[in-house]
Amino acid sequence: MGLRGGDGRDLLERREDVRQANFLELFVDLVLVFALAGVVDRVMQDVTAGDPLVRWRSLAYLLVLAMPLIWLWITTAHITSWFDPRRRKIQLIVLASAFGLLVMASSLPYAFASRGWAFVLPYLILHCARPLILLPNLHGHALRDLYVRSVLWCTAAAAIWIAGGLVSGVARAALWGIAVTVDIVAAQLRWPIPGRARPPISAWAMDSGRHLPERYQQLLMIALGETVLAAGITFTDQPATAATSAALVVAYLSTVLLWRIYFYRSGQVLTDAVAAARDRLAAGRATGIAHIVMVVGIVTTAVGYEIVLKQPGGRPEPVWLLVVLGGPALFLYGRIRLERVVFDRLSIRRVVAIATLAAAAVPLYLAPPLVAAVVAALVLLGVALADAGHAARRPPEQPSPAH
Repeated sequence: MGLRGGDGRDLLERREDVRQANFLELFVDLVLVFALAGVVDRVMQDVTAGDPLVRWRSLAYLLVLAMPLIWLWITTAHITSWFDPRRRKIQLIVLASAFGLLVMASSLPYAFASRGWAFVLPYLILHCARPLILLPNLHGHALRDLYVRSVLWCTAAAAIWIAGGLVSGVARAALWGIAVTVDIVAAQLRWPIPGRARPPISAWAMDSGRHLPERYQQLLMIALGETVLAAGITFTDQPATAATSAALVVAYLSTVLLWRIYFYRSGQVLTDAVAAARDRLAAGRATGIAHIVMVVGIVTTAVGYEIVLKQPGGRPEPVWLLVVLGGPALFLYGRIRLERVVFDRLSIRRVVAIATLAAAAVPLYLAPPLVAAVVAALVLLGVALADAGHAARRPPEQPSPAH
């Protein structure tokens, strides 16, 4: 489906000669680490507040702030997957996207107060302007119709984003939550227009069999790196007691286990699974959603680490328990969805682990945060050991996608 010509339409001719992420894309990744760390810091302002309502509200704030950042990263990865990242126009778009992420991240502490426009305007400008810039290079390509639709939907959703910018506090968070939901759901539906058939391509489509799956793998590593960064910085500011030292060890080991559970075995062979998929549109959509869920779970887990490091022996709070146990559970749910993509099966081990975390919440309601973190780590360890036992004395399992 590549286009040829001397007017710049060869931007699309990236294909498999540019398989790995280039340095500009890695630069975007560094900015996303800073952005996700900012989300964790912002949520911590409220999750440790004295008002119970403010503590529960922090969970909604986590989603409202993290989802636009993740979605902007994904749409940037989609552009560099379809277009040749060695071209100047694409490089400028990537640099502009990184700067937009930086501005959004710097506004996070005050996103629901005085700096809301610094959060929303870069997001809107990038989502609406980038397709317009690329449209002249898409004559005769299926992406043209998709990008025209995305601009129309971006313009419609912009009204909700701007309305959120005109208010503050909970009202702003509610409107932005609706707006980012519209953005992602509309993209999943290929930005539908009444009376017109859906295009044969989507925002999740993987033109390169390796580039976008590898970018998703890197997205997981970004999120895991942010958890280590958050835990290390928080530990630095705490007294070096036995409890805080134990909390740091638990946080680090849990992060390692999350990495191990992701990459065995679905994450490890994801690129091969996508390459073997008969329907890359469906595989791409399912893969993207699975990674969004896992990243949100990891960010939630990072918030839990900070709670444990700051209040290892503190009195139990329901919202803290939900974060400490819910983060790993959400990650495991996303990992179950990925297992469906790669092997077309239900991962019973991970289902059992989620059920165990839910059941453990009852007795842990009376335990300090450090105990809950230890239990969550033990559940993750059980999954990792079960995976290792399944792999023992067997040849490496090959992907068998349904799509």
